[in-house]
Amino acid sequence: MNAQLFILALFDGVAYAALVFMVAVGLTLIFGVLRVLNVAHGSLYAIGAYVTVSIGSAIFAAGYSPVLAFPLMLVAAILVGVVLGGLMEKLLLSRIYDRPEVLQLLVTFAVFMMLEDVQRLVWGNQPYFQSAAVNLLGNIELFGVFYTSYQLIFLPLVALATLIGLRLFLRRTLTGKLITAVTEDREAAQFIGINAERVYLLTFIAGAALAGLGGALASPTTSVLPGIGTEMIVLSFAVVATAGLGQIEGAAVAALLIGLGRSFAVYLYPELQVLVPYLIMLLVLLVRPEGLFGSPAARKI
Repeated sequence: MNAQLFILALFDGVAYAALVFMVAVGLTLIFGVLRVLNVAHGSLYAIGAYVTVSIGSAIFAAGYSPVLAFPLMLVAAILVGVVLGGLMEKLLLSRIYDRPEVLQLLVTFAVFMMLEDVQRLVWGNQPYFQSAAVNLLGNIELFGVFYTSYQLIFLPLVALATLIGLRLFLRRTLTGKLITAVTEDREAAQFIGINAERVYLLTFIAGAALAGLGGALASPTTSVLPGIGTEMIVLSFAVVATAGLGQIEGAAVAALLIGLGRSFAVYLYPELQVLVPYLIMLLVLLVRPEGLFGSPAARKI
């Protein structure tokens, strides 16, 4: 592998890790607070991408500025979080929090299957693509390699801002402290007057919005078509398991590790690119069954 291919693999890995982290951190946030593994998280990612491309194509065809591509991503994430996330939590998950984990998985898997069919019903099977955001930021040359500024700079900065923002939110704000209290001991939190049901709803909406934002951020860099949510949710589970369930900072490290591993496999051993992320997860879990940053005695978010 020459120096240029090494740099390309490094750039690809960082950009892909940023996208996987955006989805995985929402998944780990939901699990850390609600103790529910949301299989439908991948569908929220896909719908975030579809909404971004659909609305973007319409407003750009009407002659509006491509700069609107960036706030549109945030709008799509909020729509996915509030509408889909809110409905899922209020109508389904709120009824099964005290039920066995198998039932929770089956319910979220059923939602995943239904949302996959909804995507085909609304958008069909043809691919969608809208690259206004990538075109607007242009390319950058670094170490003799040309790469899109969107993937090399914008995506990692958004992922970093999300990581820092989530940590500051949980540690410094009143709502964040309420979430932490409910996470540590729901019964005690309710005893002192904290509305745990409202905390669960807000947390699930936030996690769903992060999945939608991940899809919105991915939409300018890839074709949006049925099945993209399946690949992302599997990779997100690999990241969450590698980091340790409920570990936000750990999800960032695990996403970077898996993103780089997958990227270098593409350039060195393409036939192993699908396998490498799960080999990394397997090796980590063999050594530390609780994950890189997990603790069997503690429950963290």
